[in-house]
Amino acid sequence: MRIVRFAHAKGMSFGVVEGEPHAGPEALTVAEIEGHPFGEIRFTNARWALADVRLVSPILPSKVVAVGRNYVDHAAELGNEVPAEPLLFLKPSTSVIGPRDAIRLPTQSKQVEHEAELAVVIGVTGARRLDRAAAAKAIFGYTCANDITARDLQRSDGQWTRAKGFDSFCPIGPWIVTGLDVSDVEVRCEVGRNPAQMEVRQLGRTKDMVFDVPTLVSYISHVMTLLPGDVILTGTPAGVSELTDGDTVTVRIDGIGELSNPVVALD
Repeated sequence: MRIVRFAHAKGMSFGVVEGEPHAGPEALTVAEIEGHPFGEIRFTNARWALADVRLVSPILPSKVVAVGRNYVDHAAELGNEVPAEPLLFLKPSTSVIGPRDAIRLPTQSKQVEHEAELAVVIGVTGARRLDRAAAAKAIFGYTCANDITARDLQRSDGQWTRAKGFDSFCPIGPWIVTGLDVSDVEVRCEVGRNPAQMEVRQLGRTKDMVFDVPTLVSYISHVMTLLPGDVILTGTPAGVSELTDGDTVTVRIDGIGELSNPVVALD
């Protein structure tokens, strides 16, 4: 099931995308559901063509918990050791944007980089102190994410809050996919200035994560309570590189889809 949050003529709703996964937007429809998707899903009988609505971030989380250096090759490219335990940091909910929303380059940074990541969406209330089995059951679904990072500020500040926390620094989407096996899926990032000339910058597989998804969810739940809609970013493979004004950056993950965002400089 593909869960979206979308804007339409009557407001904002959650919905389920209907149609073949690889069909174009013109062949897909969105069936509106009542309220939120956590719990029993009830349809309202309202439907729109996907091409006629605007997808926004599929969830507005109370918190985004991110994991650093969870791929050996990425840790190596930045000259860092692989941590013995998951390395956690937070991104503010105000950094979240959706598909096609602009990543805004802040004037304070001269080196803003992409980090393509698999994102986990929590689906249960009060998830705390979970073992691996309970952690797996607490997962609602998965989506694409881009952990945008001001690399120069990350180095200069000595901690990561500012470097990771600017508005627009957490694109997620286009939808949440449920029931997906993410133990070995491809994570790809492409950057370019037009669709015909996109360069592959990152290409990895989730099987190469240092800590797998159930381990991460369990570990985090022993630190903080996880709530429905909370998002966990699971780390990025090697190949992070700079984004510039006019770029488009696309994250693609097998079984989920693609998340594309333009990059613009702030005046």
